[in-house]
Formats: sequence, structure tokens, C-alpha cells
Amino acid sequence: MVKPVVSAMNAWTCIVLSVFAIVILSTIGALFKSGSHTMLGGEEDPEDGNAVAGAVFGAVFIYIVREVSNCIRSNTSDDAQGFFVFCGLQAFLHIRESRRGAISLS
Repeated sequence: MVKPVVSAMNAWTCIVLSVFAIVILSTIGALFKSGSHTMLGGEEDPEDGNAVAGAVFGAVFIYIVREVSNCIRSNTSDDAQGFFVFCGLQAFLHIRESRRGAISLS
């Protein structure tokens, strides 16, 4: 049986923060991609909005799909996993474990 690596509270907190980061970064990337005056209108703002949008969408990709790190891995596979995927699997393992009537000591 596969056991969770992180606590249930940490897994759910990670899910909430990951969803928030995905939404916010996607919005920021879309504003750079569209050439919004809010993001590109100042003197010190970057000139190439598409390049910045690519970097921001890369961060979104990391949150969703890419490898978190070598030290934070699920016991289920060696595939690359993002923050959202990793934490979702951890939360699922906690739910599955609690349905089986496992006794946990706090």
C-alpha cells in the first residue's frame, strides 16, 4: 500500500496555493502576451511582451506538469510531476487512507 509523503494539511494547502498561482500567473502571462499597456506601458517595463509571456507560461507549466524536485516525489511513480499533480495525489492518498479506517496519531 502506498502511503502519503506529506501531511493532509500540507497537501491541501499546496493544492490551494498551486491553483491560485496557476490562475494569477496565467492572467499575468495573458496580459503580457496581449501587449497590455498596464504591463508594457512604462519606461522600465520590458520591450518584448511575448518573451516575458513565454517565461510566465513556463512557470505555469512547472506548476502543472514539470518535475518538482528530486527530493519531493510521490511513491507512486518516477514520472515528472508538478506541484498541483503531486499535492493532488497526496490529498487523494489521505482520503483513501481515511476511508479504510486507518488510525492516525496526531
